[in-house]
Amino acid sequence: MGERRYHVALAMWTLAIGIGPMPASADAISDLIVRGQALAAERCARCHGTGDKDPTPHASAPPFRVVAERYPVEHLAEALAEGIVSGHPDMPLFVMSTGEIDAFLSYLDSLLPPAGSTPPAGRAFPQKR
Repeated sequence: MGERRYHVALAMWTLAIGIGPMPASADAISDLIVRGQALAAERCARCHGTGDKDPTPHASAPPFRVVAERYPVEHLAEALAEGIVSGHPDMPLFVMSTGEIDAFLSYLDSLLPPAGSTPPAGRAFPQKR
């Protein structure tokens, strides 16, 4: 009986390792994007364009759709946790919690064009990850 339990446990462990973590549900991802959009509107919209088309109110602050194209969102996580330091003096120091970072980066990622779309003439952009 003990040997059978061992083999079942070994098979379950092997299966779990092979499958890895389960992906987030579409509802969970949608909730993260909505929370991230709210954070962007609350903390950033006075300077940055936070939507997919709106202008940026501050000349030195790129719209977030451009930020999403320029920087892989996974590279921004550490900066958000430690406090973003910017090249212009008007940028306030923001430090975000892990949950806020996940939501904000999910929102930024949502601003990227869908895979397979064609960029405007003379411009290339990364595809959704």
